[in-house]
Amino acid sequence: QVQLVESGGGLVQAGGSLRLSCAASGSIFSINTMGWYRQAPGKTRELVATITRGGNTNYSDSVKGRFTISRDNTKNTVYLQMNSLQPEDTAVYYCNARGTTIWVQTFDSWGQGTQVTVSS
Repeated sequence: QVQLVESGGGLVQAGGSLRLSCAASGSIFSINTMGWYRQAPGKTRELVATITRGGNTNYSDSVKGRFTISRDNTKNTVYLQMNSLQPEDTAVYYCNARGTTIWVQTFDSWGQGTQVTVSS
């Protein structure tokens, strides 16, 4: 079992910043890709950003230049620094991790989500 715990969401005014964190724990052997996704009311879940164990990153066009994803492999933790937030960034943000357990099984785990609300 692999658990993900997110923190750092909240309410911020447009133009402000927030930093999300997500720590993975459990029977982890290695984590390949960690990422952030979001789901706004009435919309499907969408990719925000991902990062590989080696540090290769991928961003959605809507957040490029404003958000930065990073990770600490020693802590099995991924971060999302969000700057220049806009009301359209309002959503529940979910952490995702994909890797291998100590029993040599693959996992694809999700956090419980953290609310980010940007007021205009």
